[in-house]
Amino acid sequence: MSFSASVLTLYPEMFPGALGLSLAGRALEAGTWSLEAIQIRDFATDRHRTVDDTPAGGGAGMVMRADVLARAIDQASPEGDMRPRLLMSPRGKPLNQARVRELAAGPGAVILCGRFEGVDQRVIDARGLEEVSIGDFILSGGEPAALVLLDAVVRLLPGVMGNSVSGEEESFENGLLEHPHYTRPQEFEGREIPEVLISGNHKKIAAWRRAESERLTAERRPDLLAAAHPLAK
Repeated sequence: MSFSASVLTLYPEMFPGALGLSLAGRALEAGTWSLEAIQIRDFATDRHRTVDDTPAGGGAGMVMRADVLARAIDQASPEGDMRPRLLMSPRGKPLNQARVRELAAGPGAVILCGRFEGVDQRVIDARGLEEVSIGDFILSGGEPAALVLLDAVVRLLPGVMGNSVSGEEESFENGLLEHPHYTRPQEFEGREIPEVLISGNHKKIAAWRRAESERLTAERRPDLLAAAHPLAK
């Protein structure tokens, strides 16, 4: 069974975008995963195809309507669909590699891309949407975030990466940032490849890489070390 993604959006032309290229694009063409971009406006009932309205209680901007979104979600994800329903939202739970792996192991995802000021809370509650954030910043809409999420997931699907070990050694897979990488030429502008990496001693190379991962994580993401070792002083 392939991974099936349904994206609800006001801009279906944004998909597959970068997902149609490189590893993800080849996997899409091969049928390893599928992508359906659904136009939310198709579920509006008025002649203007209205999908938003003014916020209750006043305030700036517009809010996406619960009734229109519910119809779109119900068509994309009918009863019995086991795929999680995600809403890309800056107030959502931060996306991490563990959640990416969970999604990659499942049947797919239904992803709602918000716009304007946000989405009526009632449809979030009524349709069990899981709010997901890709970072502490604001985008113009959920589409770029959905592309990021899908890229992270698709590359973990069986057969997408030529060397599965490469995925296991990357940042966040073991709770640490990834170690530095080097390749030819051996000398570049006076900078040499670390001697240990050309020593042929695989045990020493593994130890060096582990130490470098720990050093970089301590410098750049001490929060990751704190999460991995909550009792550490």
